[in-house]
Amino acid sequence: MTIIEQQIQELTQRFPGATCVKAPDGSHAVTIPNVPLPQGWEPRTATVRFIAPVGFPASRPDCFWTDPNLKLTGGRNPQNTGATPMPNVPIQLLWFSWHVQKWSPNSDSLLTYLRVIENRLHEIR
Repeated sequence: MTIIEQQIQELTQRFPGATCVKAPDGSHAVTIPNVPLPQGWEPRTATVRFIAPVGFPASRPDCFWTDPNLKLTGGRNPQNTGATPMPNVPIQLLWFSWHVQKWSPNSDSLLTYLRVIENRLHEIR
């Protein structure tokens, strides 16, 4: 079993619908449906997507995507976002330009990166 497969099993324990698809370039597209969001977001759940790059975990993930209709309460767009397709996914998504600050390939995982994303989504801005 590869490290990605092991870490997807870890993710699916927390989010049973999580999937991972290997892209032709060797990266992996990770999708986690029904991620709960705090008050301040519309809707209150979202599908979160990110790329585990070639060389993961030595290469850290960067940025993430959500459903294109995700807005702040009142219809405002979140900061540092744009309507951009995800690599190898031919649909328009909401791209978050959000970068992990600290990453250790010895201890960080797909679940660690999901926590980074959740922390960003708990910031209502």
